[in-house]
Amino acid sequence: MQHFDAFIVLLVIIFILVSLYKEWVGAAFTFFIAVLVLGLFGILTPKEMLSGFANEQIAVVLMLLLLGDVIRQTSIIEIFFEKIFPRSSSNNGFLMRMMVWVGGLSAFLNNTPLVAVMMPYVHQWSKRHNVSSSKLLIPLSYAAILGGCVTLIGTSTNLIVSGMVIDQEIIPMEPLEMFDFFWVGFPMLIIGIVYLYFFSYRYLPDRKTAMEEMAIGERKYLVEAEIRTGSHLINKTISDTDFRRNEKELYLIEIVRKKRLYQVLDDGFVMEEGDVLRFAGDNNNITDILSEKSGLTLPTVGMMTKLKLLQVIEIVISYNSSLITKSVKEVNLRGRYDSALIAIHRNGEKIVDHIEDVKLKAGDVLLIIAGENFYSSIQGGQDFYLLSKVKELRKPERYKVWTLLGGTLLAIFLAAIKVVPLFMGLLVVIVVINIMKVVSAKDLPKSIDYNLAVIIALSLALGTAMLKSGVADMIANFIISVFLPLGRVSLLVGIFIITSILAAYITNKAAVAIIFPISLTAAANLGLDPKPFVLIVSFAAAANFLTPIGYQTNLMVYGPGGYIFKDFFKIGLPLTIIYMVVAVSVLSYMYFT
Repeated sequence: MQHFDAFIVLLVIIFILVSLYKEWVGAAFTFFIAVLVLGLFGILTPKEMLSGFANEQIAVVLMLLLLGDVIRQTSIIEIFFEKIFPRSSSNNGFLMRMMVWVGGLSAFLNNTPLVAVMMPYVHQWSKRHNVSSSKLLIPLSYAAILGGCVTLIGTSTNLIVSGMVIDQEIIPMEPLEMFDFFWVGFPMLIIGIVYLYFFSYRYLPDRKTAMEEMAIGERKYLVEAEIRTGSHLINKTISDTDFRRNEKELYLIEIVRKKRLYQVLDDGFVMEEGDVLRFAGDNNNITDILSEKSGLTLPTVGMMTKLKLLQVIEIVISYNSSLITKSVKEVNLRGRYDSALIAIHRNGEKIVDHIEDVKLKAGDVLLIIAGENFYSSIQGGQDFYLLSKVKELRKPERYKVWTLLGGTLLAIFLAAIKVVPLFMGLLVVIVVINIMKVVSAKDLPKSIDYNLAVIIALSLALGTAMLKSGVADMIANFIISVFLPLGRVSLLVGIFIITSILAAYITNKAAVAIIFPISLTAAANLGLDPKPFVLIVSFAAAANFLTPIGYQTNLMVYGPGGYIFKDFFKIGLPLTIIYMVVAVSVLSYMYFT
């Protein structure tokens, strides 16, 4: 019976590997089918199939991801990046600053929202400095991965392994601590940043990205912005700004001062308070004017920029609209549709009137700020059609923002010094931000990654099946027979290589699910300290640089960077080898000497 169970478990593992590689079904459903088969053959009991859902680390992973998403929605990270990345810096200076900050933040915050927020900055910076963003996006992803490996909470992979340590009964073992990963993760963060700094420009392609291809056809809007009281632009010349340096972004075309129009502007033109600046630009760059940092205000928008939830939307005037031939002022967007006009695009035609005096035509594209009642006010109407939502920005009160960020960091700190368990600390933070209405309780479930929870819980069940059936013991003994003759160090090397390859092609969660019980069994069979065997699996799975499909941040930059599959392998293989050498060397020194 034992042999039959082992045969079934091996077939299930093969099914998981092939299904994930061929992408037959989603990862969560793949694990669901696998565990269901194991249950039907009696290898797992219903209690064992579901026991993973009671694992504390799954809840911690989900809560960290949830808080990371809330932080992203409040634009804390976005505002922070605006301050630390100057508009003018050298290519190498920007690359180094980006990797250091993203790597450092990734050690304590979820790296997916960090990369998501940083990508537009990389794209805009590269466009402004005429550098292909394909030189920068892979370093962005790799820096986030390197930083995530520094602490227990830096990446979900580390937390999954921590959960497996708590769940396993193979060998007595203390739970993993916050900084157990530090001695390998921190040196590799520094080494990885130095490696990328010197080699990314050499190995990465210089090709037009998907974003840059799309930018060629972007709509050019006309927008009017006034220099507000106390603006940093007062008494500055045009040459002191970026307004005339890049026609592809936000380009200053003329200035209106006390009803006088200045169309021919030299770089020495001095701007004054109350000047109305007329720009041409695409939708994403125009929304930058809404930032308090811009020093500008939009007369057509007024107080709507103070909305707690700011939505910037593109609409197009329909051919039978009742708004046709009416001026923007006559339409009264604010009273009629709870919105305000930011900018207008008219298919390449130059608009000479003030925006509020422009008479609308069919096909005009308007960039507007939408208030809370916008969607309800347009129901049943045919005056215009929605094209896209350009941007959404939440603006909670500052004390709420500091409560969210400070509470999250405090929970992490208290867990690190073993005062309050991370689970309890994060739970308190989530309750507090709900009470303070930093985020709506109804919106929280939308931020939960249910697929990830299913994958982690079912992977724990798969580990149990591998142990019960003897498959883990069988594979562990095979790995021992192959690598141990070369020494204990070579055993760690073998585990790293196998885990890394599996993680690169079938996702790191699946790799951990399969290799963790094997690695731990190998340690138990040899009577060795299990900790280096646990940590090497975690590092090999999390430090995923070989392919775009192995880790979510690699996949995020894959398309926008215009990369091909081998771009990751070319720069990622040396980094993976360096990581293996450092991880094996440090762990061998700490636990084998």
